Amino acid sequence: MKLLIVEDESLLREDMSGYLTERGFDCETAADYREGYRRITESKYDIIVLDITLPGGTGIDLLRKLRTSSLSTAVLILSAKDSLPDKMKGFGLGADDYLTKPFYMEELTARLNAILRRRVTPVRQVTRFDGLEIDVDARSVSFQQKPITLTKKEFELLLFFIDNAGRVVSKRAIVEHLWGDEFGGSDSMDTIYVHTMNLRKKLIAHTGTDYIKTVYGTGYKWSNQ
Repeated sequence: MKLLIVEDESLLREDMSGYLTERGFDCETAADYREGYRRITESKYDIIVLDITLPGGTGIDLLRKLRTSSLSTAVLILSAKDSLPDKMKGFGLGADDYLTKPFYMEELTARLNAILRRRVTPVRQVTRFDGLEIDVDARSVSFQQKPITLTKKEFELLLFFIDNAGRVVSKRAIVEHLWGDEFGGSDSMDTIYVHTMNLRKKLIAHTGTDYIKTVYGTGYKWSNQ
C-alpha cells in the first residue's frame, strides 16, 4: 500500500515512516502544506496520514483541496489536541479516522489497516448520466427506472462513451477498448458502426435523446447537448 505522511515534526515523521515501512507500507513523506499538496497532486496514494497543524497551511485545508479535486484517497488525521470542532471538520470533509497525539505506533498501524479493510469492501458500482443508470456489477441499464436491454458489446460501448463524455473518441480507440489487439482491419470498423448504431437506436427509443454524435472523419462524441 502506498502511503503519504504529511507531518512537520521531523522525528515523528521519520519514526512513522520507518515503523510503517517495516510493516509493508510504501511510505513517502512531506514536511509542510506546500510539499504535501505537491505530492498529492503528482502521485496517487492508497492512504494519507495528515497532521492538522502544518507550516504554510492546515491539514484541514489540504483535506478540503483533496476532496474538491474529487480524490477519494483514504485519510487519517493527526492532531495534537482532542478537539471536537477539528474532528467535526475533518469527518465532514471525508476523513476516514482521527488520531490524537501522542499515540502508539501499534494503534496507528491498526487504524490504518482497519481503514484499508473498509476501503476494499466491495461497493456496488452505479454510473448515472442524465436519467440513465448503469449498474456495472449487474451489467444492467435503465432510464427513469425502466430497463433497457443491451448486448454485452453494447453495454461495454455505453460505458466507454460515458467515461469519455464530451470528448471525441475515434473508431480505432473503440476497437482497441472492446477487442484489444485481437481485432483489426476494415471489418472491425464496420462492426463498430453496427454496434454504435444499434446502441444509438435503443437509447433514442427509450430516452428520446440522441447522445451519440457522429464526428465525420473522426469518430463519435457522447453528449446530451
